Amino acid sequence: MRFASLGSGSRGNGTLVSHGNTTLLVDCGFSAKEAEKRLEQVALSAKDLTAIVVTHEHADHINGVRVLARKYQLPIYATAGTAGCLTADLKDYIHEFSCHEQFEIDDIEINPFPVPHDAREPSQFVFSDGGAKVGLLTDVGMITPIIEQALSGCQALLLEANHDLTMLDNGEYPDHLKYRVGSKMGHLNNLQAGSLLKKIDTTELQHIMAMHLSEKNNHPDIVKTVFSEALECEQDWIGIADQNLGFTWRDIA
Repeated sequence: MRFASLGSGSRGNGTLVSHGNTTLLVDCGFSAKEAEKRLEQVALSAKDLTAIVVTHEHADHINGVRVLARKYQLPIYATAGTAGCLTADLKDYIHEFSCHEQFEIDDIEINPFPVPHDAREPSQFVFSDGGAKVGLLTDVGMITPIIEQALSGCQALLLEANHDLTMLDNGEYPDHLKYRVGSKMGHLNNLQAGSLLKKIDTTELQHIMAMHLSEKNNHPDIVKTVFSEALECEQDWIGIADQNLGFTWRDIA
């Protein structure tokens, strides 16, 4: 199993998970044209995609979903709450799932789990080939026991580290936006993400990627310090998903 990112942050998100003959695009927060361009950078075409899996309905996660799905006849998987926020002309493309039930898309098992975020019915995922597991957690305001259980024992973690508390507090965001980002329904800060890494089983971890970094309220060097201390590893081992470049394919051994 392998995974990659087309970009991660407030200007657009897209994550790829692939195994066997199945390639899933998790969210498409870019225009369809931009998504096609970014797919080419990881040696894929939109025609190679099996389906689009949507975490929630915020624009930086669904901007290109409608056009991409209709152009390439791609099924869309979403919770009922998220599906209800998509346009009516996508109803024939949508497959609804429960946050509490495992499902499969061809060669990939998907274990969704609910998360606290200011969306209708947001979900995050653990993807598996039946053995190895890739855990994805972004757009979440706080850590819950459900999250800890879901992400324990993964071989790869794609984990939000949205903001540094001091940078957010002293930054240029208006107070209402600072409150939203830092609330229990907002985004994970670096220390919350580091605390999660200390709590869960990371003994089989082969890859750790920091996701959804704020361009104004965080810095990769801060994230690497926090994550490396939590995992007791070298900072060079910590990967960062870039807003513009994402990251290229990583394989689970």
